[in-house]
Amino acid sequence: MQPLGEASRPLVALHGVARYFDVSRPWLNRVVERVPRQLLKAVDDVSFEIRCGETLALVGESGCGKSTVARLIVGLYRATRGHIEFNGEKQRPNASIWSAEVQRRMQMIFQDPYASLNPRWRVADIVAEPMRAHRSGARPAQIRDRSAALLTQVGLSADDGRKYPHEFSGGQRQRISIARALSSEPQFLACDEPTSALDVSVQAQILNLMKELQERLGLTYLFISHNLAVVSQVATRVGVMYMGRLVELADATTLFSHPRHPYTRMLLDAIPDLEMSGRPRTPVAGEVANPLDPPPGCAFHPRCPYANARCRIEIPVLKAYDGRTLAACHAVEERRLRG
Repeated sequence: MQPLGEASRPLVALHGVARYFDVSRPWLNRVVERVPRQLLKAVDDVSFEIRCGETLALVGESGCGKSTVARLIVGLYRATRGHIEFNGEKQRPNASIWSAEVQRRMQMIFQDPYASLNPRWRVADIVAEPMRAHRSGARPAQIRDRSAALLTQVGLSADDGRKYPHEFSGGQRQRISIARALSSEPQFLACDEPTSALDVSVQAQILNLMKELQERLGLTYLFISHNLAVVSQVATRVGVMYMGRLVELADATTLFSHPRHPYTRMLLDAIPDLEMSGRPRTPVAGEVANPLDPPPGCAFHPRCPYANARCRIEIPVLKAYDGRTLAACHAVEERRLRG
């Protein structure tokens, strides 16, 4: 585990981060048809911190920017605006976004274990790849022993290193992905829906494994998921995203017991409730707006039953409430929507 003095120190910090993608038609078509360039604002002005040893979960509907945030942090994408810090070090403006040491200390677990592993490599080579990249002085015998130990650590056998990915089930492949992520001895893992492609029983096994590894190795997680039932079991804090913006951020207990933003309430109402608690639920109609032509003001206002004229004009900013929750909502600010 992390030393006590480091528990409250942010390991990862995002400051006004935005990522835009140019999805314009070819230049000649734009000239002939006299249409402007089109920018897709996948992430727009997102700021938060992840403290050492905690699990911050990002939730929201498909296309809200969760996975883009993870790729921005690990350096697969470059931020259009704003900057990201890892343990106090900022991303660099040159070709290599992070230094070699930071790259070693952060890894990513992808959603689909069938697509994230090279089918032509043996499992031992897949797990050893980060070691060969970041520990150039390691001897082959050391790398081989370390790969075997990692496979054992995630619940597989050292003999499995001789096999190929197609010889394993989905849950076993995700264990291989976790072993590969741990190969470089990272401090931070970005987990992009690591259980969504697995059966429910296998999901529980992988989640228990990840929690065990976090306690044993002192890992820090960014956990991305659609499944709020899963998030409630693993997250220390939860951030809710909608159309590229963070609309609510709170510790997991507070968010699940006293959600503030209407969108958060909509997501929680969608969780199956076998006990039929009878809690009043306000239905939220409509679909997610076109990200290429977002509505003015609050992006959620076309679907929000509490929207007023201000919501249709002014973009809300994150504000603190009760010292525990950050929410970006005019209805909450004006006390038209109470907890």
